[in-house]
Amino acid sequence: MDRLIDDAMRPLADAASAFVFYSVPLFGADVPLIVLWLVAGGVFFTGYLRFVNVRGFVHAIRVAAGRYRTADDAGDVSQFQALTTAVSGTVGIGNIAGVAVAISIGGPGATFWLIVSGLLGMSTKFAECTLGVLYRRTNADGSVSGGPMHYLERGLADRGLRRLGRGLGAFYAASMVVGCLGIGSMFQSNQATAIVVDVTGSELLAENAWLVGTALALFVGLVIVGGIRSIANTTARLVPAMALLYVVSALVIIGLNAERVPGAFVAIWNGAFAPQGVAGGLLGVMVIGFRRAVFSNEAGLGSAAIAHAAARTAKPVSEGFVGLLEPFIDTVVICTMTALVIITTIYDPILANQDVSGVELTARAFASTLPFSSVPLAIAAVLFAFSTMIAWAYYGLKAFTYLAGEGRIRDLGFKAFYCLSVVVGSSITLGALVDLSDALIFIVAIPNLMGLYLMAPVVKRELERYRPELTQSKGS
Repeated sequence: MDRLIDDAMRPLADAASAFVFYSVPLFGADVPLIVLWLVAGGVFFTGYLRFVNVRGFVHAIRVAAGRYRTADDAGDVSQFQALTTAVSGTVGIGNIAGVAVAISIGGPGATFWLIVSGLLGMSTKFAECTLGVLYRRTNADGSVSGGPMHYLERGLADRGLRRLGRGLGAFYAASMVVGCLGIGSMFQSNQATAIVVDVTGSELLAENAWLVGTALALFVGLVIVGGIRSIANTTARLVPAMALLYVVSALVIIGLNAERVPGAFVAIWNGAFAPQGVAGGLLGVMVIGFRRAVFSNEAGLGSAAIAHAAARTAKPVSEGFVGLLEPFIDTVVICTMTALVIITTIYDPILANQDVSGVELTARAFASTLPFSSVPLAIAAVLFAFSTMIAWAYYGLKAFTYLAGEGRIRDLGFKAFYCLSVVVGSSITLGALVDLSDALIFIVAIPNLMGLYLMAPVVKRELERYRPELTQSKGS
C-alpha cells in the first residue's frame, strides 16, 4: 500500500517541491528562493518595526506571564496558553534532528546563522500574531477563529484588495489543510514510532508499528476532541515540562564537558565567518543555518497566528509581543542547546560523510557522555512529536472550517480523519506524501508574506497606538 501511495503521489510531489524549493546559484551556493523570501521578511520587519524583537523582549515576557491580563477580554484561552500551543507546534523533531543535520553539513558555524535567523524571525512572528488577533472573527457559539486566511481576506479588503485577499486566504487554507496532515501528523507519528521501536527494541512493535500509531492517535484524539481549550490546557502543562526535560538533559551533558564549551563557541564564531570545507563558503554556511531555522520556527508561515488568535486580549499588539517569544524559545534556546551538546561531545567533520541521520547524530552525542541519556532524549522526542500533532490538528481544523464552514459534524469529521492519519503515518514509508506536504506547508509563506508586506503599515500603526503601554512597562 505504501508503495502505491508513493508511486501515485511522486510526480505531484516532485513538481511541487521543484517549484517551492527552487534554488538559484549565488556565490557558489545553491540558495532556495523560499528561504530568501522568509529571511527577507525577518530583515524587513526587524528594521521597519525598529528592532521590536529586542526592544520589546522584556515586555513580551511580562505579557506572557499574565501581568496585564483582564478577565473579561475576548478570546478562548490565556495568552500563556496561546504561546504554549504555538510553541508546541514549532518545537518538534526538527529541534533534535534538524540542528544535527545543519551542523553535519555546515559545521559549527551554521549554529551562529541559525540563531541570527531565529532573532530575525521574532519580528515576523510579531507582525503575524498582531494581525491574527486584529482580524479574528467571533463564531456563533462564542468561540473565535483567526490566522492568515482571515487577515489576508479581511485585512486586504480594508486596503481595497478584496478579490486578492479572498484568493490568497483560500489558497492558504487549502494548502494548510493538506500540509498539516503530512508535517503535523504523519511525519511526527512516523518519527515518534521509530524512536519508540528503537529504544524498546521490541520486535512486536517493529513488525506492527500501527500499534504505536493507534496509541498516539488515541491520546491525540482525547486532547483535540475538547477543542482549543483542551489543547491549550494540555500544552500549558506539557510544553514547559518537555522543554525543561530536554534543556536540563542538555545542560547536564554540556556541564560534564564544560572544558570544551569555550572551544565550542570559538568554533561556532570562526565557522560562521571562515568555514572550512563547506560548499559556498560563508554564504553556504549562512544558507544552511537560515534554512534549518526557518524550517524549525516557522516564522513567515503564519501558522502560529492561528493559535494566538484565540488568546484572551483586547489589544492585538500585546499578543504580537507574546508571539515573538516563540522563535527565541524554539531556535535560540532549544536548537542552541542541541548544537552545544553535539559540538562539545562527538562532532567531527567526517560524520558528514557517514550517512548519519539527524536524530541518530544527536542520540550519539547524548549517549557519548551518559549512556542512559538515550531514554530521556527519547521521551523528549516523543513528547515533542505529540505536542506538535495536537497543535497542528487545531491549525488544520481552523483552515478546514474556513473553507467548509463551522459546524459540529465538520469539526468531528476532520478530527477523526486527522487521528486516522496518525495511525497511517506510523506504519507507512512516507516518501512522496511528506515531500508534498512539506511543499504545501512552505508555499503558504508566499501569500502570507505578501499580505504581511501589504499590511505592514497596519502593524506599525497598531504598535504606535500601543507605544504608551510599552513605555510604561519599561518604567515599571
